[in-house]
Amino acid sequence: MNVTGDQALVKKLNRSIVLDTIRLHAPLSRAQVSARTGLNKATVSNLVSELMTDQLVRETGPGESSGGRKPLMLLFNQGAGYAIGIELSVSYVKGVLTDLEGHIVEERNAALEVTEVTFVLDTMRGMIAQLIQAAPSSPHGIVGIGIGVPGMVDAEGTVLFAPNLGWDNTELRQPLEREFGLPVTVDNEANAGALGELHYGMIGDEQHVPCHLVYISIGSGIGSGIIMDGKPYKGAWGYAGETGHMSIDWDGLHCSCGSRGCWELYASERAYDHTAYDLPSSSTAQLLELAGQGNEAARRVYEEIGTYLGIGITNIVNSFNPELVIIGGHLSEARPWLEPSLQSKVAERTLPYHRRELNVRFSQLGSRSTVLGSAYSAISTYLGHVRVSV
Repeated sequence: MNVTGDQALVKKLNRSIVLDTIRLHAPLSRAQVSARTGLNKATVSNLVSELMTDQLVRETGPGESSGGRKPLMLLFNQGAGYAIGIELSVSYVKGVLTDLEGHIVEERNAALEVTEVTFVLDTMRGMIAQLIQAAPSSPHGIVGIGIGVPGMVDAEGTVLFAPNLGWDNTELRQPLEREFGLPVTVDNEANAGALGELHYGMIGDEQHVPCHLVYISIGSGIGSGIIMDGKPYKGAWGYAGETGHMSIDWDGLHCSCGSRGCWELYASERAYDHTAYDLPSSSTAQLLELAGQGNEAARRVYEEIGTYLGIGITNIVNSFNPELVIIGGHLSEARPWLEPSLQSKVAERTLPYHRRELNVRFSQLGSRSTVLGSAYSAISTYLGHVRVSV
């Protein structure tokens, strides 16, 4: 299929390309931007002038000369604005204020006693208001709000189905946009986590950024964010990644989604209610502390959860053939006791050719993958990142 566009669309595409190039590879001269993007020098010069007028790009000192006058180098102005990222879970709301490069400026956490919609919205409103107040002065102010939710979300920002919250067809984007007068993006929390890992978790880690990865969020439930060819994969209608409700026991435990034997009943915090071990607490924070002190029941339950995580990850690897699987979310803090049984089960059950180049690891962002990915969604929407499918 041929893709055509008017002059305004072409300019928008070129502006996005130039800004992304400077953001990712600065410091760069105008000539270097032209060489990297393939755009002619006049086009680059005009677009850079616009970006400097908008205070998204700034000049720094002179660079190395290849003959003649030393060129002025360009930097992305990460302090030109700020974004808010929110993660909604069954038991808490977490929020961050970031600059345009995803660096955290302020962070907030609030416990949720109930998941009734009005109470949760009021909690989120209060947290967002606090983060807005904490933002430093900047040319663009708060550019947007991104929210990650444990459930299925449509293109309008409505939470269609979130069984662990008990929500159906709940509007989220529109009431918050009316309240704050800012653009709001809403996505599944694991999709947001995958974006956080892709754009912020890989920095300084390795030269090769994976094009095919799966991010698995484990906490009160399980969700997966899938990146294919460097882009989020959401399926035909946008609902891909509900792996927590992948059945691993055809006649197993009843799940709140209406099915049986769902993966998250055995490999998330929900497993606490079904384990044979006599746990001294059902709080992850307390169980982690006890496991660190050598409590046998706490350690054994995490080993068991790790085994079930490995089984589910094996199914995902055999289905999608990713080069990287990243495990994050609140429960990933139990890594010392999860990882041995998890890795053992993946090594034992994954098909050999899938396993050959596979890397399964825990998130370097810890429990912040989703909030940072949510902030990234708000930032990328504001900066005009344009993608054309052919």
